[in-house]
Amino acid sequence: MSVNGPGPGGDSTDAKGAGGQQSQSSPSPSASMDVDAKPNAHSFRYSLNFPCIGQCIIINNKNFDRSTGMNQRNGTDVDAANAMKVFGKLGYKVKVYNDQSCDQMKHVLVSASKEDHSCYASFVCVLLSHGDEGVFFGTDGSVELKYLTSLFRGDRCRSLVGKPKLFFIQACRGTDLDAGIEADSADDDTTRIPVEADFLYAFSTAPGYYSWRNTMTGSWFMQSLCDMISKYGKELEVLHIMTRVNHKVAVEFESISNAPGFNAKKQIPCIVSMLTKEMYFSP
Repeated sequence: MSVNGPGPGGDSTDAKGAGGQQSQSSPSPSASMDVDAKPNAHSFRYSLNFPCIGQCIIINNKNFDRSTGMNQRNGTDVDAANAMKVFGKLGYKVKVYNDQSCDQMKHVLVSASKEDHSCYASFVCVLLSHGDEGVFFGTDGSVELKYLTSLFRGDRCRSLVGKPKLFFIQACRGTDLDAGIEADSADDDTTRIPVEADFLYAFSTAPGYYSWRNTMTGSWFMQSLCDMISKYGKELEVLHIMTRVNHKVAVEFESISNAPGFNAKKQIPCIVSMLTKEMYFSP
């Protein structure tokens, strides 16, 4: 499949053409493409020059219908309270929704995506529940995570175009366990942008793995996230903060369990960034 680009060689996708043949319009090695930047310098930092830094929606699912077979998520209320406090201190308008069914979750986020965010600099969503790879659980079943996040794409939520949309997701992504390994010490012009741009997905664990939660102190990921934002939210860029979250979870936590095979396990969060600028929570 080929798409005409600005250069004479044309742009080509990395996909097989019809019948497995290479696209005939793919540029040859000699037809290299140059991209000249616009002469005016762009800011590499998201603007916070808005009346409010943004909305923060927290979906906190603790109790589940018996038909789902899902256990109660003790400790999640601590996560929700910590997130509400941390993002509230940063200036976000925080709304918490407890024990949401799939339809209720969809309604909350569809409604939020249809609101006018023109006065907001960003959007934050914290999702706390059971999960599996690619899905997130309401109290009565699961919904594709992609459906929930895609509501805020550039072509669906125009007032958040070009603004950071941060999703923090505390949920399992499978049933793998990480046994760990010993290590040695040691200015905005009008332009077209991708609809998937300006998202950050911060998953509590790597694809395929369990996500750990303490029934008294909350999940390892949310404890670390709230701690690092509290300490560095006024000075560090968000990806630097998330790197410190990764370090805290990876180094400072290890499971203690009487269940066979579940003791002394580790966890590493997974940060997926489509941000196009640096995101700071303060000017």
